[in-house]
Amino acid sequence: MKIFVADDHSLFRDGIVSLLEAGGYEVIGQARDGKTALEKIFILKPDLVLLDLNMPELDGLNVLNSIKYVHPEMKVIILTVSEDEKNLVDAIQSGADGYLLKHLNSTEFLDMIAGLERGEVAITRSMMSQLFKHVSKQKTSLHDPILSDREVEVLRLGAVGKSNQEIAVILSISNNTVKFHMKNIFIKLNVSNRTEAVMVAVKRKLI
Repeated sequence: MKIFVADDHSLFRDGIVSLLEAGGYEVIGQARDGKTALEKIFILKPDLVLLDLNMPELDGLNVLNSIKYVHPEMKVIILTVSEDEKNLVDAIQSGADGYLLKHLNSTEFLDMIAGLERGEVAITRSMMSQLFKHVSKQKTSLHDPILSDREVEVLRLGAVGKSNQEIAVILSISNNTVKFHMKNIFIKLNVSNRTEAVMVAVKRKLI
């Protein structure tokens, strides 16, 4: 996997590059500001971009939006100190494939990168919890034919930790009906578990 690292703190950037290379990854480029990062990324075409949110010239969200507009297949992980819910949700809705905090230890960080290669979501439990909180506060969903209103209800309840049985009681439906809806949700969103379903649904503004 070819990786590009964009961060305005040289010491941190050098440390991440060293860690990645020690883990067997090829770092093909670096940048300290968003404008330079975008120019290099479009030339080098990495498989994965590690992107800080707060950078001079062009911030991380603008860089992320530009990358996904031109190269939607390119993986982008936000690597930041921000635990702010709005930054997290904005990043996911802009197409980020992961959201990692800079205080991760080296083993956790490399495990997340390896997981991304396997098609897993690159997000820590703490930030997934933040995403669940966001989902729980949403009262209505945008109209979208991908998920039915009932499927949105089931997914939202599942996102905040309700079991299938609890969802069945809340919605006055059978346990088997909940399982049926969950299965349909996974198929429609092309995911294999609730965490991935929530990430995709938030990204596509379905919940």
